Amino acid sequence: MAIQVAEYRQSFGSLAFEEPEAGILEIVIGNEARLNAADAATHRDLAQVWRTIDTDGAVRVVLVRGAGANFSSGGDFGLIERMIEDEATLIRVWKEASDLVYNLINCSKPVVSAIRGTAVGAGLAVALLADVSVAAKDARLLDGHTRLGVAAGDHAIIIWPLLCGLAKARYHLLTNKPLSGAEAERIGLVGVCVEDAAVLETAWEVCRNLAKGSASAIRFTKHALNNWLRMAGPSFDASLAFEFLGFRLSDAREGLAAVRAKRAADFKGPGPG
Repeated sequence: MAIQVAEYRQSFGSLAFEEPEAGILEIVIGNEARLNAADAATHRDLAQVWRTIDTDGAVRVVLVRGAGANFSSGGDFGLIERMIEDEATLIRVWKEASDLVYNLINCSKPVVSAIRGTAVGAGLAVALLADVSVAAKDARLLDGHTRLGVAAGDHAIIIWPLLCGLAKARYHLLTNKPLSGAEAERIGLVGVCVEDAAVLETAWEVCRNLAKGSASAIRFTKHALNNWLRMAGPSFDASLAFEFLGFRLSDAREGLAAVRAKRAADFKGPGPG
């Protein structure tokens, strides 16, 4: 049974889909000119596509990557600005951000990410929540939230402490220090690290092996493993609430202005307590 790629394209038009090999669905995050930044449509599609994949009997494995030389630079500035200015947008994106994480965790099909170049914010959430993450040694991973003046929400609190330990999670999420793919593998944040030129082929090799395996064994194992993430759900929910509270405070406005101007932020907003 072939994957109905045309239906995915129609339902999730901001993403590109292919079935290069039987049973393997390739998802490509586009917009190369802006490092594959996620606009409103992309953010929505990345949140919802996993439900469709979960119930699609033709899909055995998913490969997700960015177009060209980068994975994704996260939410685009226009979307962030609308979240700051408009309450309805803020609430909608908050729900999508929650759905993106939980839908990917609960998707029964194994997901492999091929991480090249920049992976930030919502893009990094998809990259690291994948069941197998393959990163280039010179990839640049950055959570990005505290630099913007909001709490580390998205995915970080649910999975970073489990992958790389609390000490490393605190260091990178509080200071916003980026990691190379090589460093990410060293601390356990990604599964496999290879030269940039070998990322896609390595990811495809993983996909082929998974596609040939026992679907029930692989999916049951994924479900059981992801119970570790489900147990961290309350911490994730709190982090997401804190992140979106931050978009109503002055530091988020200054953070966005600083990132746009490529300058250091001058945060002066009050802290809690």
